Amino acid sequence: MNCKTHRLRDAIAFALAAGTTALLSTGAAAAQDSSSNDASKTLDTIQVTGSRVARVETETASPVVVIDRAAIEQTGKLTLGDLVQELPAMSGAPASPAVNNGGGDGKSSVDLRGLGDERALLLVNGRRVVNNDVNSIPASAVERIEVLTSGASAVYGSDAVAGVVNFILRKDFEGLAVTLDYGQATHLSDGARSGGSLTFGQVGDRGNIMVGLNYNKFDGISSANRKYSKDATYLYSGGVTVLGSSRNPRGRITVPTALQAQYGGCSTVTLKPGASGASQGDYRCYSGATDSFNYQATNLIMTPQERTNAFFLANYQITDSINAFAQVYHNKTSSNFAIAPLPFDARGDKVVISANNFYNPFGTNFGATDGAPPYNQLLTRFTSLGQRRSYYSTVTDQVVAGLEGFVGDSTWKWDAAMNYGHYTRENTSYGYVYYAGLRDALGPSFRDTDGVVKCGSAGAVIAGCTPLNIFNINDPQTIATLGKYEARPTYSNTYQMRSFEANANGELFSLPAGATQLAVGVSWREEYQKNAVDYIAIANANGNCFISQEACGTPLSGKYNVKELYAELYVPLLSEVPFAHLLALTLGSRYSDYNTFGNTTNSKVQLEWRPIQNLLLRGTVAEVFRAPTIENLYAGASGDAPNFTDPCLGYGRTGTARNHEAACGAGAGATAIPGATGITPSGMSQTTGVWSGSVAAGFDLKPEQGKSFDWGVVYDPEWLPGFSASLDYWRLYLNDTINRADAQTVANICYSDESSPFCGFINRYSDGQVNFIREPIVNLGRLDTKGWDLALRYRLPETAWGSYTFGLDGTYIARYDNKTNPDDPAGVVNHIAGTYNKSYGLYSRVRGRLFVNWQKGDFGASWRIRYVGPFDVGSADLSQKVSADAACDPVNAPQYCGIVKSYGSYFLHSVSVNYALPWFNSKVEVGLDNVFDKQPPMLYQNNVLNANTDVNSFDTVGRYLWARYSMSF
Repeated sequence: MNCKTHRLRDAIAFALAAGTTALLSTGAAAAQDSSSNDASKTLDTIQVTGSRVARVETETASPVVVIDRAAIEQTGKLTLGDLVQELPAMSGAPASPAVNNGGGDGKSSVDLRGLGDERALLLVNGRRVVNNDVNSIPASAVERIEVLTSGASAVYGSDAVAGVVNFILRKDFEGLAVTLDYGQATHLSDGARSGGSLTFGQVGDRGNIMVGLNYNKFDGISSANRKYSKDATYLYSGGVTVLGSSRNPRGRITVPTALQAQYGGCSTVTLKPGASGASQGDYRCYSGATDSFNYQATNLIMTPQERTNAFFLANYQITDSINAFAQVYHNKTSSNFAIAPLPFDARGDKVVISANNFYNPFGTNFGATDGAPPYNQLLTRFTSLGQRRSYYSTVTDQVVAGLEGFVGDSTWKWDAAMNYGHYTRENTSYGYVYYAGLRDALGPSFRDTDGVVKCGSAGAVIAGCTPLNIFNINDPQTIATLGKYEARPTYSNTYQMRSFEANANGELFSLPAGATQLAVGVSWREEYQKNAVDYIAIANANGNCFISQEACGTPLSGKYNVKELYAELYVPLLSEVPFAHLLALTLGSRYSDYNTFGNTTNSKVQLEWRPIQNLLLRGTVAEVFRAPTIENLYAGASGDAPNFTDPCLGYGRTGTARNHEAACGAGAGATAIPGATGITPSGMSQTTGVWSGSVAAGFDLKPEQGKSFDWGVVYDPEWLPGFSASLDYWRLYLNDTINRADAQTVANICYSDESSPFCGFINRYSDGQVNFIREPIVNLGRLDTKGWDLALRYRLPETAWGSYTFGLDGTYIARYDNKTNPDDPAGVVNHIAGTYNKSYGLYSRVRGRLFVNWQKGDFGASWRIRYVGPFDVGSADLSQKVSADAACDPVNAPQYCGIVKSYGSYFLHSVSVNYALPWFNSKVEVGLDNVFDKQPPMLYQNNVLNANTDVNSFDTVGRYLWARYSMSF
C-alpha cells in the first residue's frame, strides 16, 4: 500500500534522482579537483541534527537548541532526563520519577511540543536507541545535546514528528575523571540523592578509547511530607474540601430500601468506629465529608530509583582513509511506585457477597457477575495488605559497531554500522487479591457443629477455602484470612532492535555560489517486543482477570521490519552578491517500506537566505509520519475504568432517542447488543457512571501523517559581538492519530451510526445498563498546533569583574487543538492551549528559561530561572466537558459545569557556585535548587491524578541543596 502521493514529493524525488545521477557522472572529476578539495577542507564540516549533509555552518535551516557539556554540569543534575525536561519546548505529560500513580519505573521521556513521547525521536550520535528512557543514557559520556524542534521524518523516518533529541558523545577525552555527588531537600531532609562517576580516556596515534561508570540513587518522598500533597483536596461545590475515596476500610454499603428507615433514610451506610459489624445496628449513615479515605497520605511525590550504567567508546584508524568505531553502553535501573491500599468494588470487581454469607448482617446479595443485573453495591479497602506497589528492574544494552572513511582524496565521506539494542523490564506487584479465592470466601458460608465457620453449605463444603468477614476488615482474623488471598503477580517486557545503515555524503559539483552536496543512505531495521504476564493477571475480552482489573494485562508478542532509503540535496543558489550573502535550497526525501502497513514517502523543502552575513532567514516544509508501534498493532485487552455519559440515557422518553433502538439495545426486533435483549423503551434506566472497560488493538492501523512548517530568523549583529537572537514560527498538523477510542467516543459513534463496528464493543445487562465497553486502538484523531520559539544569547566582553553569559529561551503555544474523532458528529475539538487537562497535561501558552553564568579565574557562579506561564483549569465552553469543580453534573448540578479556575505565573530560581581547587585539577560545586522554596500550584485532586498538582511541570520537592566534587588526572 502506498500511503502518500504528492506532487511536491514527486518533484523532490525527481530532483534527488537527478542529483544522484550527476554523482555518477561527475564524481571522478570532483575527486581530481585538488583545489576544490583543499578549499573545502580548510574548515571542518559537521552534521548538525536535522540534516545528513555535512556543512561548515552550524546555523542552518533547521532550528536546533544545543546544550553543551558545561551547561550540563552547571545544573548539578545526575540524570539527563531532569535536564532535558526543563526545556521550554517540552509540554504535556512526559514520564518522570515524579509520576507515582501511572509511573514508578524510573523512566524520563521527552514530550516535544506536548505531542507525546511517542512522537519525539531519541538518538545517540545520530542513531536510534532501543529504550526511550533518557535517564538510561550515561551523562558522563555526553559532550552535548542537540534538540531539533521541527519535524524530520524525511531525514530520520518514523517518530520524528515533533522533533529529535540527539545526544552527541565525547570523542577525545584523555585522562581519568572522578565525580562525587550528594544532595537532599531542606524540608525534613528527605529526598536524598547520591551518585558518582568514573571516566577514563586514552588517545593514541591511531585512535582513542573511553570507558566510564555512573551510579546514582534517589530516595522516595512521601506525599504526607508536603503540605500541598498530604490530603486528597477537592474543588467541590464552589469550595475547597478535603475528601478522599468512598472505598474506605469501614466500608460504604448500599442497603436495601426496606432497611433504610433505621438509618434515617440513608441509602449508604458505614461501620461505626469500634463496632464488629455483626449486626445492622453496628452501622450508621455514610458521610463523604467525614468517612472518605485519604489515599494521598500513602502516596509518593517522588519515586525511589537506583541506577548503574557503564559505557565503552572506541575509534581505531585502520588505514589513512578508514576508521573503525564502536559504542557500547549498559544501564540497570531499580525503582518502584507505591499507592494507596487496594480499593474493593464488589460490582466493578465482579464479586458477589452472598446473602447467605455467615458474616453478612443484611441478608441480601452485594456485587455483580458478568452478564447479569448487579446487586447492591459494597465498597471497602484492604488496608491490611499495605500499599499497592510494584518493584521494577530494567536493563538496557546497546551496541553500535561500524566503519567510516573518505573516498580517496575527495570530499565524500561514508559510514556503515550495525546497531543492536535490547532491554528487559521485569516487575512484581504487591497488595492485590486473588479474586477466584475471594469469591468463594465471600460466597455462602456456615458454622458447623464444631463452631467452625466454613465456605459453602453443610452438604457442599469448599475445600481449602477460609470465609472472609468483609464487614469488619480490621478484625485480626479478617486480616489473617485476607493475607491468604494476597496475589503477587509478575510481569516482564522485552524489546529488541536490530538495524543496519549505510550513509554517504559529499560534493557533487561546484556552482558559482558554491558546492552542491548530496547525502544518500539505506537502512534496514527490525523491532521485536514480547510482554509476559502472570497467569493470574491475564485479561479476558472484558479486561478482567483473577485479580483487580487495574493489574490485568495481556501477553504480547510481535515484530515488524522496515527497509528505507533516503537522499538529501543541498544546492547553493546565490552567494556573495548584493542582498544574498547566501541563498540555498535543500531538498530531502525518505522512502520507508514496512512489512505491516506498506510504504510511505516523506519529503522536505528547506530554504536558507542570508541577505547579509549576520542575518539568516530560514524556512522548512516537511512531511512527517509515525508508524504504528508493536503495542498498537498487537496488544490485547487491559483494565480501564472510563467515565462517560451514556447517550441512551432516558431512551424512549424524549427527543430522537426512539430512533436508536439498535444502539441502545431496546425494542422488539431490534438488532440488540449482546446481553441486551427484550428491553422495552419504558424499561431503559441508565445513569451516568464509571464502568469497567478494556483497551484492545485489532483495527487495521495505518501511520499517522501530517506536515510540519517552520519559518525563522537568526541574527548575529557585528555591532554587538557575542550576541545572537533567533525567532521561529512553527506549525504542525497530524492526521489519523493513533488513539484509544474512549468509552464516550465508542458510545457516541454507535449511537449516531448503528451499523458501525463500534456497536460491537458495547455490552449491556438485560436491563439496559452497561456491563462493559471495549475501547479499541484506532486511527481516530487530528492534531493541530502552532506557536513561536525565541532564543537570545549574549556573551559580554571580558571585564575586570570576570566574564558574563546571558541566555533566554522561550516558547509560546498559540494553538493546540485535538479532535479525537473528526468523523464523530457528536465529537468536539478540544482546545488545549493555555490549559491544564488531566487527559493531556499542562499546555501553558508560555514557557521559558533564563540563565546567567559568571566566571572569574577559579571562581564561577550560575543563576537559572524556569518559567511556566498562566493557565486555566476547566472551560466555560460546555462542549469541552471540562469543569474545574468536581460537583459538575449536567443534569443535577449544571451550575458547577463550565467552571474555570485560573492560575498565574510560576517562577523557579536555582543558583550554583563553583571553585577550582589548587590540587588534582579539582573543582567543588554547591547549588541550591528552588531557592525560595516555591510550592506548586494546587490544582485539586478532581483535576489531577497525582499529588494535587501537575508533577510533570512543577517542582514537587521544594528547596534542595546539592554538592559535587570532581577531579581529573
